Amino acid sequence: MKVYRYGDNVDTDVIIPARYLNAPDEKSLASHCMEDIDAQFAGTVEPGDIVVAGANFGCGSSREHAPLALKACGVKCVIAASFARIFYRNAINIGFPILECPEAAAAIRVGDMVAVDFGTGVITDETLGKTFQAAPFPAFIEEIIESGGLLKSLKARGVAK
Repeated sequence: MKVYRYGDNVDTDVIIPARYLNAPDEKSLASHCMEDIDAQFAGTVEPGDIVVAGANFGCGSSREHAPLALKACGVKCVIAASFARIFYRNAINIGFPILECPEAAAAIRVGDMVAVDFGTGVITDETLGKTFQAAPFPAFIEEIIESGGLLKSLKARGVAK
């Protein structure tokens, strides 16, 4: 598991450049994820890796493509000082966990081993020997994430077809 670190105001056009929005599937989106800020990302990211960022992560457009591209790459979660509200909603809607924790976002470094307990919101930087407390997801959001997204959650409950 690797940690990728980025600064403040990483916008959705950096997460997935607009020129790829017509990609035919999630895998194609993933192959271009973060390429304008980190050309090596899509080729080196592995399932379970974590993205750590500063404030206002995911600002910009309201497209779900940005969290979808990160999820399709296998990113386990994003830990940031703060998220743009629309990115936060889109991430939850597609079942992609994100944690807001300014202290963790400031302390975690590239190369650190990080464990996340989504149920409690505890982020452990095993390299530094420090723990950080993010707000845990309310039960209904945890259910959405565990189901793989809002629509799948509603279908599982028999509310949608």
